[in-house]
Amino acid sequence: MNKEIFSEYDDILSIEDIMEMLHIGKNTVYSLLKNNEIRNLKIGKRYIIPKQSVINFITAVTEN
Repeated sequence: MNKEIFSEYDDILSIEDIMEMLHIGKNTVYSLLKNNEIRNLKIGKRYIIPKQSVINFITAVTEN
């Protein structure tokens, strides 16, 4: 996948960033994170989501 995809986003994403990137709702984002479909680190109540995790998710989904 092109390395410049989502270049306008920071390396660490917010829930809102993912909603915008994937055109999905907040509940769907939380579901993807809780099921570890998008790899993340949860510290307390806050999710740390690397941009590369979203790119890897898209790649995996499109390859299947």
